[in-house]
Amino acid sequence: MVMMTGSLAVRGTVLWLTPQQGGRVSGPPEPDYDYDYTATAYLPPRTPEDGQAGIALRRFAPGAWRTPAEGILVPAKGNRAQQVIPGCIVIITEGVRPVGLLTVEEVHVLAPDGTPIVTSAPVVDIVADVPAATDPAAADPPYRHSTAASRWASKHASDDAPPQTAGV
Repeated sequence: MVMMTGSLAVRGTVLWLTPQQGGRVSGPPEPDYDYDYTATAYLPPRTPEDGQAGIALRRFAPGAWRTPAEGILVPAKGNRAQQVIPGCIVIITEGVRPVGLLTVEEVHVLAPDGTPIVTSAPVVDIVADVPAATDPAAADPPYRHSTAASRWASKHASDDAPPQTAGV
């Protein structure tokens, strides 16, 4: 379990809403080699007004209405921490209009340099002054978001939160 007080790397399955459901008129976004798909998002029971986050997605199938994807979630400045756990739903929005649903399957806290902190314990809590456990067996290279998502990497209030580490 992770509290989103800073950026998180996520993997899951995206279901894009059809135009009839209020989704994108042009259909699912087309992934691009140089840029990630960037939008806004929120986690229910929050709303776009009280829980907005930035989201950048990549590695999803072009034109697919349902596809695996990975990306980053970055809370907006001034928004309270939100619990992000496998199985939760992230509502992807363009403006305040929902255009997709991301079912989270994996969550990793991102270190200040943008690399995921892989924890060996299933629970992650905020604990001050305790180094994070890492898993040397992690085979995937670190997820690095594109320049299109870098605007969310700027300094904000959540950067001053204590580091998140593995709970015991």
